[in-house]
Amino acid sequence: MTKTNRDTDRIEARRQATSLEEPVREANALAEKLGLAPYDVNYWIVDYDEMNQLIAYGGFQERYPHWRWGMAYDRQQKQNQFLGGKAFEIVNNDDPSHAFLQESNALADQKAVITHVEAHADFFANNEWFGMFAKHPAAAAMLSRHAESIDEYMSDPEISRADVEKWIDHILCLEDNVDQHTAFRESSVGDEDSPFEPEEIADRLGDLELSEDVLREVFDEEWLDAQEGDGDGISFPVEPEKDLLGFLWRHGMAYDGEAEKATEYESWQHDVLELLRREAYYFAPQKMTKVMNEGWAAYWESMMMGEENFAGSNEFFHYADHQARVLASPGLNPYKLGKELWEYVENSANRREVLDRLLRVEGITWRNLKDVVDFDDVMATLEPGSEIDAITPETLDELSADDPRVDGDALERARAGEIDVDAYPWKVLSFEGLAERHYSLAKPQNRGFLARTSLEDVEQVARYLFDDAQYSDVETALADVSYTAGWERMTEIRESHNDVTFLDEFLTEEFVTDNDYFAYEYTRATGDFRVTSTDYEDVKKKLMLQFTNFGKPTIAVYDGNYNNRNELLLGHQYNGVALDLGQARETLQRVFQLWGRPVNLMTIVKEVNEHDVEVAKRRDREPEPEERGKLVRYDGEEITIEDLAWEEVEDIAAADVDYDTKPDEWLA
Repeated sequence: MTKTNRDTDRIEARRQATSLEEPVREANALAEKLGLAPYDVNYWIVDYDEMNQLIAYGGFQERYPHWRWGMAYDRQQKQNQFLGGKAFEIVNNDDPSHAFLQESNALADQKAVITHVEAHADFFANNEWFGMFAKHPAAAAMLSRHAESIDEYMSDPEISRADVEKWIDHILCLEDNVDQHTAFRESSVGDEDSPFEPEEIADRLGDLELSEDVLREVFDEEWLDAQEGDGDGISFPVEPEKDLLGFLWRHGMAYDGEAEKATEYESWQHDVLELLRREAYYFAPQKMTKVMNEGWAAYWESMMMGEENFAGSNEFFHYADHQARVLASPGLNPYKLGKELWEYVENSANRREVLDRLLRVEGITWRNLKDVVDFDDVMATLEPGSEIDAITPETLDELSADDPRVDGDALERARAGEIDVDAYPWKVLSFEGLAERHYSLAKPQNRGFLARTSLEDVEQVARYLFDDAQYSDVETALADVSYTAGWERMTEIRESHNDVTFLDEFLTEEFVTDNDYFAYEYTRATGDFRVTSTDYEDVKKKLMLQFTNFGKPTIAVYDGNYNNRNELLLGHQYNGVALDLGQARETLQRVFQLWGRPVNLMTIVKEVNEHDVEVAKRRDREPEPEERGKLVRYDGEEITIEDLAWEEVEDIAAADVDYDTKPDEWLA
């Protein structure tokens, strides 16, 4: 690129940055009016190549040197070039957050991105799963330090660059094998597995000459039995350890191929392992909340851009196309699923609030509610007041500063001409006023939601009413309805849930039916993919399998001294979905390099008799597979697979679907 071209690009970037100052400022102000509390966001204008690089780097400008980033960059470019993809933005979880806007996008796209980003920054700041890594992660600085450290190792003449790259490859194969449900801590802190090697513990106990009664009082019976008789040694950890990377940091050894033996980690190996483990914990919340986070951002973006006219009249059709491209992308779309679930949460909370009031009216019970209440009249009563529904400079006199729905200070400024009410009518309203202005049950697409309530749901609401005769008539009861109930419930959920708990609680039969979700899978009887169920429980199970443990198999450490030979025993926590044994073999070879000694994996597979398959095809039904325990072992030279008795694997078998993993092809 010539100097003239670079200067032109800088001038264009500065021009765009100037034009976006007002949308950035007003989007943040509107987000806060709507009850959001986002991190501060720094916005950056980047070109096409820089955007692809940022996407490849996971939203950051600096990452450690590795071939994976080049592959990600190439994939992103090809997606844009050949599949019609378009990059709108990328934002990272940091305080302040950093968002990158592609300079070639239209102003309507940039506004959509800005409103979307403000909602993401709110989610980052207030969801407890993001807080488990650190409340103020300073992620950009952390990842930059990691990049510098690893680059120094690669540049060290005494360390082979190829060895560092291979070491990183081994670790990345296990990057999702951390315990994402616990807060991050350094691997060297609080080693609960064993402060000494197993033999050393036994020796120290012998030196203490403790009585049998004291030993039985302090130590677990199973552990003590292991010290007696057969000399089987100590098994550790006491409980299965999901943080495989942390366990390897504490107990692993590097395999020296030339010497054909395990050796202590070099200091750089220890360091690189811990740096990448820390990054795995940092990115875990984003993987755990993909549906919630993207749905949350899509919901508030739609609210601000479409319903509050943040997209100007000349930009609206362009924005509608923008949103359609995002929400209509094929496959399992976290934006669409998340947005629909958040809308369902909002509607459900608002509906419960209305039913709570109606069931307190004298003469109304859960049994006769649908017979005596005119829901059309109810919806007409719940329509937003005209004075806040359509605000113009000419209607400001209809508003009162004493009205809790009105921001009194902003109203006075608007009357004085200091606020552009045509562009930003929301500025004169309070949170309560905006909640009424955007009341979900009054929107055309939701007007039948209240009337469709099942008798069972009405009874459920009535069951928790303790004062059932508070109002004399329906109109009086509806006057007490809180328009903020839906948004307040959404805020509560945003603070504490992740995708699995979110789906578990809110993916109801009503939601699945209303949104036409279904499950499909590959069937042996037909040799292709077929819709297998529209039952909400089947849909829910398959969706939850997609998101638990990032959709990956859950592998835990079961024994670091397997068979008293310092071998590693891993266990696949089986939930009805069998491992791909080919990938399992390759992964064990990677783990061997980090453990330095033989590695074992116990799992459960499904085996189907070919005769049963043929019979099932003729009868147009699926064959019944038999579940068997297997032990896969790699000793540094060869892979072996042997059968395990069911008693040896029943602890890793779920009694029901355990929501720990699922193949990508199970669900669209």
